[in-house]
Amino acid sequence: MIIPLSRANITEDDVGRAASALRSGWLSQGEELRAFERAVAERARRRFGVAVSSGTSALHLCLLALGVTEGDEVITSPFSFIATTNAILFVRAKPVFVDIDPETYNLDPDLIDRAVTGRSKALLAVESLANVAHFEHYENAARRYGLKLIEDSAEALGARTNGRPAGSFGACSLFGFFPNKQITTGEGGIVVTDSEEIREACVSLRNHGRDATGDSYVSLGFNYKLGEVAAALGHQQMQRLDEILARRREVASAYDALLADVEDVHVPPNPCRDDPGSASWFAYVIRLADAFDQTARDRLLEGLRREGVGCGRYFPSIHLQKHIKEKFGFEGGEFPQCERISQRTVALPFFTDMREEEVGYVCEALKRCLKALR
Repeated sequence: MIIPLSRANITEDDVGRAASALRSGWLSQGEELRAFERAVAERARRRFGVAVSSGTSALHLCLLALGVTEGDEVITSPFSFIATTNAILFVRAKPVFVDIDPETYNLDPDLIDRAVTGRSKALLAVESLANVAHFEHYENAARRYGLKLIEDSAEALGARTNGRPAGSFGACSLFGFFPNKQITTGEGGIVVTDSEEIREACVSLRNHGRDATGDSYVSLGFNYKLGEVAAALGHQQMQRLDEILARRREVASAYDALLADVEDVHVPPNPCRDDPGSASWFAYVIRLADAFDQTARDRLLEGLRREGVGCGRYFPSIHLQKHIKEKFGFEGGEFPQCERISQRTVALPFFTDMREEEVGYVCEALKRCLKALR
């Protein structure tokens, strides 16, 4: 059996909606884009949505719209996709990393205080692997220190915590729609916010800095627009988001059951296990016991791939990536929880239409590879 790490779930209705957009002759900035923006904003309980070309573009525009610039510091997590930090560098600000909570893999809220300085401008908190833990704490910390809170919910569309949906925290939030996400537009992202000022800034910045009249350009902007065909695909997928989320929960539950008694494997942290309907599964990332080091983890990945099982490292520690190390002088050991977890995580195949027998095959392959390591 050959099982990919991820696979987009595309139905005939999705294809039909995209084809209709193509036939319309209106391929950019049309009604499908506006409908998609409304659908995502409504799901996040926000007033506005501004769809853009990627989740990274959305991060960049959030920082610009909030006035983060050279000399500012942005408190964030070292355990995330690299785009989180790259976007901070795009605006010439400085990322200030805070170690993660090993129980949730999110930024440790108890460590924020010591990271705040006179140059702190924003708190960019990440819902790592769709985990929505601690965001009320982040809101309180941002309020206490006068920081702008940006919620990186790129991986968490549809999740809820204490009745609040992912995307509803802070000055602005963002989602990403790469093919491994809950819904996809191929490439794409969106900023959601309740602020008309942030919305207007993002609309202008995604379209070369053009003003609302379309007659002039008022700032240095970008071509971050999302095409109409991609928006149509996203809009159609939003119509069945609850169905997609339910199916992904079933896949995660199947993994949980088969791995519950597997020695040396920790299943993914999930604050919604007591309320399964609140979870939004982006990926299924296990962690090996501390007895295994990074070399053993990498050997496990090689073994899984020989068995036909797609797998990956989620996530490499950001502060130890080449360009970040060179710029800021990190040597390792600065964020021990992040490094301990990052060195032992394994992303297993996970996608909406994954079959029970595929989950079973992956788990049996994992057991065989673990036995060989031991």
